[in-house]
Amino acid sequence: MKKISVMIPCYNEKENVVPMSEAIDKLFKNELKRYDYELLFIDNCSTDGTKDLLRQICKKNKKVRVIFNARNFGQFNSPYHGLLQTTGECTVGLCCDFQDPVELIPKFVEEWENGAKLVCAIKEESKENKLMRFFRNCYYKVIKKLSNVEQIANFTGFGLYSKEFLEVLRQLDDPIPFLRGVVAELGYKRVDVPYVQNKRRAGKTHNNFFSLYDGAMLSFTSYTKAGLRIATFLGFILSALSLVAALVYLVLKLIYWDQFPAGMIPVLLVVSVLGSVQLFFIGLLGEYIMSINQRVMKRPLVVEEERINFDTEETGNND
Repeated sequence: MKKISVMIPCYNEKENVVPMSEAIDKLFKNELKRYDYELLFIDNCSTDGTKDLLRQICKKNKKVRVIFNARNFGQFNSPYHGLLQTTGECTVGLCCDFQDPVELIPKFVEEWENGAKLVCAIKEESKENKLMRFFRNCYYKVIKKLSNVEQIANFTGFGLYSKEFLEVLRQLDDPIPFLRGVVAELGYKRVDVPYVQNKRRAGKTHNNFFSLYDGAMLSFTSYTKAGLRIATFLGFILSALSLVAALVYLVLKLIYWDQFPAGMIPVLLVVSVLGSVQLFFIGLLGEYIMSINQRVMKRPLVVEEERINFDTEETGNND
């Protein structure tokens, strides 16, 4: 009997972990009877009682496994590490808040049985805040234009990953992986499945401006050269224009030295604009350097504090 893994990252999801575990168990008992399964929760150091509920779930159902992280390692490292710890012939990754429909899993499995190595769920519609949806769409359009790898628009990581592709992920040895970009760059035999993203079942989202900014910068610095190229070209053009303006000003001053005004206000405006452009690109360059620095340090994806229900079978990588 083939085994399918379901990996669910969670952080402060006490309202959702029990209903989610029940929904997965019911799905395999009713619609996926001919498959064995394991359900892996990777908890990113929750503080709201989620850990206690996960312990109770593990006592009742030995198919449920849990990894407790020693601290919160962020929205990218923890799910990536969780994927690498699964043991099934394929792994389904989804969020704990029910925004990713559990009902799509049989469709993923069907596509996998038909030969797909990756099944990516693509958000066609979403019940999230319209303003957030607008900015998200703008981001995808920009990154798609600038990236040297064709990014997958509206793919959040919800989907199915074959065992073969997970082996590719294990070999990457990237301390700050951006899963969506890796799938776009290295994925093969991919099938896209459209869906409508639901609202959160309970609780509140943990995404904020800073977490979204981190995600945007991670993808931008990992998969685009456009920022540095623009800085180079714009710097060259502005330098040339400044030199021409200075020569013109010098010539006019020499010819009309007693009539040509000093023109401090225009000079100050030009200096202010040039300074602002320089500061922007210094900041952008800093983002690239910070990304390089984090990768060079070779830190582990996460540090685990405890594992539950891993006694009988050990998983692959424990980065």
